[in-house]
Amino acid sequence: MKKLQVITYPDERLKMPSLEVVNFDRWIEEFAQDLVYTMKTSPGCVGIASPQVGVHKRIIAVDTSISKHKENKLSHGLMVLVNPRIVQWDGELVCREGCLSVPDYTGNVKRHYWIKVEAFDVKGNFVEFETEGFEAVVIQHEIDHLEGKVFLERLISPKDLFRRKVYK
Repeated sequence: MKKLQVITYPDERLKMPSLEVVNFDRWIEEFAQDLVYTMKTSPGCVGIASPQVGVHKRIIAVDTSISKHKENKLSHGLMVLVNPRIVQWDGELVCREGCLSVPDYTGNVKRHYWIKVEAFDVKGNFVEFETEGFEAVVIQHEIDHLEGKVFLERLISPKDLFRRKVYK
């Protein structure tokens, strides 16, 4: 496994939509391992999307079980989701978001509180699950990256952008 180089804002590559994965081959499994390793070795990181490392395929990794976030009541643990889609949603939640690709800032963003997700695992098996709260926010944040969006585009207002505190 290797730690991948994270692209930072305002790099134009972060604005590119990602392509659907059609071949579930060994490359996907190896890339997913590197993506997870990059997430786990980045302080405070609970999610990462492939475009953040320059790969414009619809792949995200999420693990909110390692978070001390007070809204983290539900966690499915480590998930690598290929071609994820939110097919149902309900409720609203305002959450302070940060991002590896926007290392100096955090901001308040409004997200859905509850979501139902359809995706595939790295072997091409269909998965479907429901989640809520912090985990739902992280998944929505990562799916935004697949669409070429960063959280800065979803700030509630310009006053909701804050200088990031240093990770310990």
